Order: sequence, then C-alpha cells, then structure tokens
Amino acid sequence: MRDDVRNETSATLRTAEWYRTATRWTQLTLAEDDPVKFDPAQWIDIFRKTRSNATCVSAGGYVAYYPSTVPLHHVSRFIGDTDPFGDLVAGARDLGMHVMARVDPHAIHQDAADAHPEWIAVGADGNPRRHWAYPEIWVTCAYGDYNAVYMPEIVKELVRDYDIDAVFANRWQGHGICYCDSCKMRFGDATGYELPRGTSADDPVWRAWSAWRRDILTRLVVDWDNAVKAIRPHASFIPNMGGVSLMEFDLDLIEKHCPFLVVDHQGRHGAEPVWMAGRNGKRMRATFRDRPVILITSVGPEEPVHRWKDSVNSPAETEAWIVNGAMHGMLPWFTKFNGVIPDRRWIAPVAEGFKLHARIEPALAATVPATEIAILDATTTLRHWNWSQRRQAEADELGFYQALVEAGLPFEFVSDQAMTPEMLDRFKLMILPNAVCLTDEQCRMLEDWVDRGGSLIVSGASATADGDGDQRERLGLGTALGVRMAGATRGPLKNSYVALNGEHPINAGFDGAERIIGGTHLMAVEPMDGIEVPFLYVPDFPDLPMEEVYPRQAPKGAAVIARETPAGGRCVHIPWNIGATFWHVLAADHQRLIENAVRWALKDAPAVEVQGEAVLDVAAREGEGETLVLMTNLTNPMMMKGPIRRHYPVENQVVRARLPEGRSGAKATLLVAGEEVPVTVAGGTAEIMVPRIDLAEVLRIRWSW
Repeated sequence: MRDDVRNETSATLRTAEWYRTATRWTQLTLAEDDPVKFDPAQWIDIFRKTRSNATCVSAGGYVAYYPSTVPLHHVSRFIGDTDPFGDLVAGARDLGMHVMARVDPHAIHQDAADAHPEWIAVGADGNPRRHWAYPEIWVTCAYGDYNAVYMPEIVKELVRDYDIDAVFANRWQGHGICYCDSCKMRFGDATGYELPRGTSADDPVWRAWSAWRRDILTRLVVDWDNAVKAIRPHASFIPNMGGVSLMEFDLDLIEKHCPFLVVDHQGRHGAEPVWMAGRNGKRMRATFRDRPVILITSVGPEEPVHRWKDSVNSPAETEAWIVNGAMHGMLPWFTKFNGVIPDRRWIAPVAEGFKLHARIEPALAATVPATEIAILDATTTLRHWNWSQRRQAEADELGFYQALVEAGLPFEFVSDQAMTPEMLDRFKLMILPNAVCLTDEQCRMLEDWVDRGGSLIVSGASATADGDGDQRERLGLGTALGVRMAGATRGPLKNSYVALNGEHPINAGFDGAERIIGGTHLMAVEPMDGIEVPFLYVPDFPDLPMEEVYPRQAPKGAAVIARETPAGGRCVHIPWNIGATFWHVLAADHQRLIENAVRWALKDAPAVEVQGEAVLDVAAREGEGETLVLMTNLTNPMMMKGPIRRHYPVENQVVRARLPEGRSGAKATLLVAGEEVPVTVAGGTAEIMVPRIDLAEVLRIRWSW
C-alpha cells in the first residue's frame, strides 16, 4: 500500500475525526451490469494514481451492489455470488483510505411500487410519476415514509455489515412538489394550506411549502444520522447538498449532525465561467466558516439539456474545475459514472488536479481566508425562490462577482442567515448586490456596523422587503445610505441610461462619455442633504421607431449615491440592477462603475490585489506571519463557456500586498513553480512579480520584522 496515504490518514482512521484527513475523494457510481463487467483492481490502482485518501462507492437505494436482505431492495441482477461494494471497501481500506457508501433513493422498481404505491411521487395532474428518463421505474416521494421509514433500514444494514465511515445520499431531496395524499395531509396539517400550484416567490403558499419542505429534509438528515451513529458511533450521514448552498436546511441542526459538507456542482454548463467552482467554497464558508467543504467534479460534460453521463470531458476543463475549487478551499472529489472505462483521458487531468491540491494542502491548512471585501449571500431572499429559478435570482450577485474577478480583487461571502456583528467586523466593505429580503434585525446589524466604520455598497432592490418577502414602506438601509425611497422599482425597461454628474472617483475613467447604459429595473430614491450623486438617471425615452430614440428631458434623479459616514466609512447606493445587467450584457462600463465604487468605498489601496494583462481569480489567506495569494488563470477564450481546450499561460503578474502592522520586510515563494521570487517593499506595500502562471499559482509571502 502507499505509505503517503497511510501516514496522512492513520491518526484518524475509524475515529470521529476521520473526515479531517479525507481530503481527496474518488467516487465510483456503478451501473447495474458492472458486477460482471468492471475490474475492481483497476479502480484500486486509480485510487493510487490520484493520491485519493477517501472514496465514495455505490452501495444501495435504487440498486444494491451487495447482497442486501432488506425486503424490496433491488439487488443488481448481475451480482451473482459476488459483492462488488464489499470488494471495493476492502481494497480501499487496504490502502488506508476512508470509505463512504453511496445510496440513491429517488426511484424504485415495479415490485416495490406494487407493494407500496404510497412511496410514489404524484404530479400536479394527480398521476403517479414515472421516471422522466427511464419510464419503466417510478419516482419516489421524498417527504413521506419511503425516506422516513424504509430507507433507514438500508442505511442500518450498510453500517452494520460493512467497514465504512459514512453514508452519502444522492437525489434524496425530492423533485419538486409532490401531490400524493400523504403530502396533502401533512402539509395541510402543518400550514392550513392546500399544496401550491405555482412556484412564485411572491406566493405565501409557495413560501410556506418551501419552509415545510426545509423542515422535513432537516429532520431526515437528523434521523438518518442518528440511525448511523446508533450502530457505528464514529460514522455520519452526509447529505448531498446540491449547488444551492445551505438554504434548504435548518442550520443549527446541520451544524450538529454534518461534520463536513458536500457540494454537488459537478461542472459548468451553458454560459458559466470557471470561477463558479470556487464560488461554491465561498458560499459554504459564508455560513460555516471553518467546516470542510467538498466539491464534486464529474469527468464528463455537465449539460442539463444534452446528457452524456458516461462520457469524458476535455482534460483541460476537468483540471480547471478541480483546481479552481481547490484554490478557494474546496476539497476535490471526482466522480465517474459506470465502472467500465472505455476512455481513459480523464485519469491524467484528475491526477494533476489532485497533485496540485496535495502540494498546496499544507499551506491551506496553516492559513484562513482573509479579505477586506465581502458579498452578502442573500439566503433570506433566495430561499423564497424555486431552486430551478435561483440562478435568475442570483444574477445581480454573479455580475458583481465577475466584476471583482476582472478587477483582480480577492473577496469572500457572508450569509445573511449566519451574519453576526463579529463576522461583519472582519471586513472593511460589504456588498449587497440585490438582497431584496432582509429582516429588521439584519438591517439593524448592518447599520450598526456602518456606525462602527464599515463601508457599504447596496444595489438593486436590496432591503425593500422584509424577511417574509413583504414590501417595506421605507428602505431598510436608508439611514446608512443617506437616501429615502421615492417610489417602487420599475421594470423591465429598455433603452435605459445613466448620465455622469460632475467629477467623482466613481465616475472616473469614462472619458468621452456623457452617459452609459443603465439598468432594466430602476428604483427612485431621494438623497439626503450633503450626499454626492456621481450619476443621474436619464428619463425614459422610446427605443423605436428609430426616429424617436432621443431623450426628451435632462438627466434627473439620483442613479448613484456616494456618502462619507461620520464613523469614517463610505456608502454607495446604486438603486438599479447593475449587477444583473452586467451579468447579462457584460458591458465594460458596468465593470468599471462597480470597480470604481469598490475602490472608492475601501478608501485605501486594497490589502491584496493582482494586476497584469490577464484575468485571474484571486483568493487571499493569512496565517502566522504569512500571507497566501492564490491565483487561478482564467485567461482563455473558453472562460465563460466550456469546455476549455487548453490552458494559456500568462506572464508578469504583479501582486501587491500591504505589510502587516509592525512588519518591514518579506520573502516570497511560488508553491506551484517551487521557486523563490524577489520582493520590493516600499510605502508599506510589498510588490512581487510572478513571472508565469499556467493554470494556477500560489504565492506565499513570509513577513519579517
């Protein structure tokens, strides 16, 4: 076996702390005919090649890959007298690895459906739901006895009979609203409502169903975890969290029962940038700052419309997704569907990505994220939205994210659900892209933080509704921003513009322009006395006929407000959807406006920034006497739409880092290149030239007195 993995994991094997050394994962999701087709020894060799120290292997649920004795649990028709799951568990344990059993309860076969029709989900039309991709089977109701009573028997059998550390559940959360008799009765008893027929965030019935579902799922996590621990005390139930952060669950109970978190965002699809991988880490840290978080990466393409699950992505794309996640603190996990390997091209990029993680893992373990800038993760708002529509609701945040990446500025997230005064005090600047729903307590916490000297950038319709989604009569953060709400948000609009007003750092750099593109949803606000207004709205005018496309009135009405606070901070209010508009249009003027607002609100030069002819996704961390600057090279024609064909190296990137108080010098090392680089110190800032970055580089700065 490998001594390196044994040394990594030996201290925590089969202990309650086992997950702390489970830092690189191989997942094998078996097909039903794999027992007679796949080679377990080949997979044990892949464990070695990828330096994996943990594995998640298909065990049961829809199909059992061990000789299960639970009634109606469908055992693979090809299993014969073999035990594929048991063989893989034994092989992994021989290598000193941690092991997790995968179950998938989202579908059942005909015999189970005949015996228990109440286990089947029901559609809005009143008909039991056949599986959308394989109509011979049935979709289960996630909120009734199948998950609550039957699945725990499978979980207990696995934990009792096999040497495992956890049970991992995939597709256990249900697929939309279930209209079965059980759900009708339970939801009605809990809320007094009939099941909703729509998914509008404005519908109180939908919001009640979202809260009811959240409660059901949270109790499932607790019950399954208790079932695991009753048999094997060191082990846990680990739910697959999907790509929706932690909005689905009661956070206090998840904190108690889930020692680590798994994000199932296996790759990008459509027009998504590579930085989406690392964004997952920031969002999870926004709620649980110190909890290990794993990012699942598929070795195949991830397109929801076009499905090729048993395929291979381009090597550069797979490696980029793994590495960007790792650079933002995500533990890498790759998944392969089907134990047979007709195309081996995924193995090398996975091994390279895992190798890079192993190289930087000690430095990550010795440091914590450290930035001055945070984006508010608006979970109070987003949890009112149907999960299939949340990307639309997140558009404002995505635009700000892209703008900060282009600016070369590191930043973190803070969840409004987990926000505390102490958490806010870690940051100098908070950005609210479109946090529509904020409770009175959350608004007071932010305003108190501004009174302590914090700086705030607020855009869109932030703070215009309370925590339940009901509209406010006054802007929740109006006192901090120095504005009064003068009208409801209007939109969608076309042909909207904002005009430069006087000279201000926020409207600098637009030389030659008197106005720039505005937003599609605008709110009218009135600034209080003494507030600067760098941009004004251009009153609406038609976009057709072309002969009518001209402004009728001079610019009026505050479109960007800038306020210096008595406590020494700065507040910027952009009462229109600049983030979403930038995300959809990618107009350079909007990136400049956002970056200008951020740099003005910070007042001083950023603590860490990277400049050069490149697009880098930058993270910053600090430890005892050191700073890490982690840079993922996104400079690629396929940055916004995969798959990446190859990586394009960039050169001569300049890192500037502010010296910690009392320090006067520094030494710098490139952890990926494995070489020292010179440091120039002047005016309290260290400047380091990074000569070349292929896919990623980590600059370690050690400060001296």
